[in-house]
Amino acid sequence: MLPDCEISAVEINKKATQILHSKGFKVYNQSILDFNVDYKRDFVFIKTVLIHINPEELQNVYQKLYDASSQYIMIAEYYNPTPVEVLYRGHSSKLFKRDFAGEMLDKFSNLKLVDYGFTYHRDNYYCNDDLNWFLLEKLDD
Repeated sequence: MLPDCEISAVEINKKATQILHSKGFKVYNQSILDFNVDYKRDFVFIKTVLIHINPEELQNVYQKLYDASSQYIMIAEYYNPTPVEVLYRGHSSKLFKRDFAGEMLDKFSNLKLVDYGFTYHRDNYYCNDDLNWFLLEKLDD
């Protein structure tokens, strides 16, 4: 589809990192909390990662997403209009829902919401978890 596209990923799971690397992706085998932005990408995508970040670290991760993007940022996460902690596999302090996109829009005045939507677990064509996605665009840098 995009033969000249370079894909890079920050992936904490070593086995997933090996699979991505074998497909020619540039992979940073580390936590997003440890990742240092080394160059800007046209499109930055994060899916079901922010929900697992300690809320005290979110502003740092938002900054990394912003700094890594030259134009677009896409967020796909569980949504809640107000921050809430959810019990995750019997553990507390492991999953948080909130308005991640709204917080980024508030933090960075040159971001605008381009589009948004919802994926539904019973969709026959694009089966996924129940997630909200948001496409943000940088108006200038």
